[in-house]
Amino acid sequence: MAIAVPPATPATLPVPAHEHDAKPTSLAFICYSGDLEKTWAAMILASTAGAMAMPTKVFVTFWGLQTFVKDERRITGDNWMQKMMSFMQRPGISHRKLSKMNFFGMGPWMMRKLAKQYNVSSPKELLEMATAMGVEFIPCQMTMDMFGIKREDLIDGMGEPVGAATYLGFVGEGAYPLFI
Repeated sequence: MAIAVPPATPATLPVPAHEHDAKPTSLAFICYSGDLEKTWAAMILASTAGAMAMPTKVFVTFWGLQTFVKDERRITGDNWMQKMMSFMQRPGISHRKLSKMNFFGMGPWMMRKLAKQYNVSSPKELLEMATAMGVEFIPCQMTMDMFGIKREDLIDGMGEPVGAATYLGFVGEGAYPLFI
């Protein structure tokens, strides 16, 4: 015996999910690059997420961690290799270079000049805004050990150093991952 299935009517059709209906509960960035344009992008996204009251954690590792060393620190590390690495890639958010078209510092100078002309906040200003709005910046313990960076070398407001497993835990709890 066949069962009659009534035809679908607009009231019984599933309602399509719209992109604007789905809102992430939180974000978990990996900030691994210390290049100026990538640092700028990470700070724009972090400060925007903070302004939207979206819980956000930024796990900073490898060259990205150099961005979060105090600007006045010139050399970090304990041994000659760590010191040489920080000498070649000066730490601090105000000392970032472009990945392309650096031109002995002219590229970053032009980027900063254009940003000022068009009222774009600097990475340092965006970092301060993001921090003030509750974005958490969390340093990678392994990178700190490898580069010889100590807690006192880092800017104020950084979270406790953690490992990659902790970052993966954020993602496992439902945070949307971003890799910059």
